[in-house]
Amino acid sequence: MTAALLTDHYELTMVGAALKDGTADRRCVFEVFARRLPPGRRYGVVAGTGRLLELLREFRFDEADLRHLREEGIADEELIGWLSRYQFRGEISGYPEGELFFPGSPILTVSGTFAECVVLETLILSVLNHDCAVAAAGARMVTAARGRPLIEMGSRRTHEEAAVAAARSAYLAGFAYTSNLEAGRRYGIPTTGTAAHAFTLLHDDERTAFASQVAALGKDTTLLVDTYDIADGIRTAIAVAGPELRAVRIDSGDLSVLAAHSRQLLDSLGATETKIIVSGDLDEYAIASLAAEPVDIYGAGTAVVVGSGAPTANLVYKLVEVDGRAVVKRSEHKATVGGRKTAVRRHKPTGTATEEVVVSQGLPERQAGDQPLQRDFVTGGEQVDDIPALTQSRERLHDALISIPWEGLKLSAGDPAIPVTVVPAS
Repeated sequence: MTAALLTDHYELTMVGAALKDGTADRRCVFEVFARRLPPGRRYGVVAGTGRLLELLREFRFDEADLRHLREEGIADEELIGWLSRYQFRGEISGYPEGELFFPGSPILTVSGTFAECVVLETLILSVLNHDCAVAAAGARMVTAARGRPLIEMGSRRTHEEAAVAAARSAYLAGFAYTSNLEAGRRYGIPTTGTAAHAFTLLHDDERTAFASQVAALGKDTTLLVDTYDIADGIRTAIAVAGPELRAVRIDSGDLSVLAAHSRQLLDSLGATETKIIVSGDLDEYAIASLAAEPVDIYGAGTAVVVGSGAPTANLVYKLVEVDGRAVVKRSEHKATVGGRKTAVRRHKPTGTATEEVVVSQGLPERQAGDQPLQRDFVTGGEQVDDIPALTQSRERLHDALISIPWEGLKLSAGDPAIPVTVVPAS
C-alpha cells in the first residue's frame, strides 16, 4: 500500500478542477501553523517532520490506487493521468523537530504548484497534529518528573501505527524508554518491559511467579507487586530475589501513600537500592503530585498517546501566496496573514527567549541573540542530506525548554511562554 490515499476526497476534487481551469500549475506557498494552542498549554513542540518526510517518499499513486479512483468515479481520465505521474518537485522548509512553537509560528512551509502542494494537505496535518500533540504532552510530563526517567507504555490504548508514532514523539520529548518493540526497531528507541498481572495469576501463587521471572531474567528485573496485597508482594519479591532486586512496580491505588510505604518496607528489608516504578493512568498532573514521594521511575500510557487531553495540536494548512502575491483568508475567527513567513526567536544575553518575530514576504531586522527558526527539508523535490537525527531533536527540545521563561513551564493555564509578533506584508 502506498501513502497516496491517506488523504481526503476533496484534495483530488480540487486538483481535478484546477487541471480543467488551468490553475493547477500556479506557484503557491502553503504554511502550517496553529491559530491558538490547546487549552492550558503554554507551548507546542514540533514533532513528526521526520515521519512526514519518510511518508513523502512513498506518496505515489500506484495501479491499485488509480484503479480504485477510476472504479469509484472519484477521478476522471485527465486527473488519473496527472496522478499517475505525481511526484512532489517543490520545496519544504520549517522548524526542526524538537523546536517549540506558539500561535502563529510558521512551523512548515510547502511551496510548488497548487496541485502538487494541495494534495499533501491531509497527510501533513494528520502526521503533525498527532505527533506534535503527543510530544507536547510528553514534554510536560518530563518537566513534571524533574529528572526521573519515564517509560512510554501506551501501545494498547491507541491504533497500532499511532502507537509507534506516539512512542517516537514521547522519546523526542525526553522519555527514556518505550514498551513498543516496533518503535525500538524502527527508530532505535530503548525498549523495556517485564511482566503483567496475568503472569502472576497464571501461577499458583505469587512466590512461584516471582521465582519463575527471576529464574528467566535474573535479579536485574522488575517485579509487579500489586496483584494481591502490595506489602506481602514486596516481602515475597525480596524473599525470592534478595535485596539486589532491581525494581518493584505498583500499578494501582493511592500511589503517593503506597510509594512512601513501599520505600520504608524495602529499606527495612535491606533492599535500599531497589527502585520503585509507578504506573496507572499517570498524566503530568499526577506525576507532579508525586514529586515529593520516593518514586524512581514513572510509566505513562493512555495520557501520553492521546496528548493528555489535547489529542490534536490545532494545526492548519493554509494557502498564503499565489504567484508571489500574498493571499489572505478573511473569514471571522479564521483569518490568515498572507505571504511566506520568515521567523526568528529573540533572546536576552542570558539566553532566555523573549519573543518570536514572524515577518511576511521579507526578513526580520536581525538583532543580537536572534535565532533563525526555519531550515530546508526538501529542495527541488529532493530531501536534503542533513536532517537532524531523533537524538538531536531530543537535545534541541531540552535546550529550548531551558530557554523559555520559567513561567512557561507551569502546568497551569496561562499565556503562551513567549509572545509572537507577526509583521504582515506591506
